Amino acid sequence: MFPDVAIAMNNHPKVVFSRTLERADWNNTRLVKDNLIDEVRRMKDEDGDDMVIMGSGTVVSQLTQAGLIDEYQFVVNPIVLGSGRTMFEGVDEKFGLQRTHIRSFGNGNIFILYERS
Repeated sequence: MFPDVAIAMNNHPKVVFSRTLERADWNNTRLVKDNLIDEVRRMKDEDGDDMVIMGSGTVVSQLTQAGLIDEYQFVVNPIVLGSGRTMFEGVDEKFGLQRTHIRSFGNGNIFILYERS
């Protein structure tokens, strides 16, 4: 579907945080089973590209509570699900977000970039 995206994903280093997986077989992938906060702090101190979280509201929630997320990127898909979970579940501290970029797509999706204010 998006071969350029797939090639980039396969070639970039990835970290999977999981308490249940025994191994991560995806190309260039490292498995971390515990100490999420400590590991992300260590990774942020290293030189290299920015990090992206894909597919885990619980990781976003934990890293938000620890103050380790610099910006939030959302893609809004125009669909009503009727129920679901928030990616900020468990976040106790109220904080503001400042929109820094927005982009609309022909399919109705909207990309929005926020930084903590």
